[in-house]
Amino acid sequence: MNKLLVSLLLTLGITGVAHAAGDAAAGQAKAAVCGACHGPDGNSMAPNFPKLAGQGEKYLEKQLHDIKSGKRQVLEMTGLLTNLSDQDMSDIAAYFASQKGSVGAADPKVVARGEELFRGGKLDQGMPACTGCHSPNGAGNAAAGFPHLSGQHAQYVAKQLTDFREGNRTNDGDTLVMRSIAGKLSNKDIEAVSSYIQGLH
Repeated sequence: MNKLLVSLLLTLGITGVAHAAGDAAAGQAKAAVCGACHGPDGNSMAPNFPKLAGQGEKYLEKQLHDIKSGKRQVLEMTGLLTNLSDQDMSDIAAYFASQKGSVGAADPKVVARGEELFRGGKLDQGMPACTGCHSPNGAGNAAAGFPHLSGQHAQYVAKQLTDFREGNRTNDGDTLVMRSIAGKLSNKDIEAVSSYIQGLH
């Protein structure tokens, strides 16, 4: 039994070493085509394209793999990742993770409701606060692969929450965390929390 355990641990260790970490410098050149929609440094100017600057490397890499494999459907990304290797995607993720994200402004008419949802959730309905996974300042949890939210375009956040709620986005894993949370949000809730996130810094 001990030999089996040692063998398994060695195999896992070797597998972990075989996967090279992302190289941000190499990723800058590889990300050139991404800049058309996401901005050269990952700070997209278009509200329907997400800001990638400052996003967690682990999260970005997962999304790239999910989009390439078809687990996450993003029409605008069709075919763009087909020729990228795992190392290419690691490098691109490292590049955007190393950039500084920009922050927008929240709509003052809905900011109070947005903050209430982000910081307090809807406990009466079993919905936890966003801060639990995404941190009080929206920085996310890079080690866990939970995305950085602060400064993200409200329009983009609203679409993702709606897609999770409606089952159009399902790559949140078998635990369905985002699908179950988004299922408890009304359209007005989504508008408010998305706007709050856009101005969060």
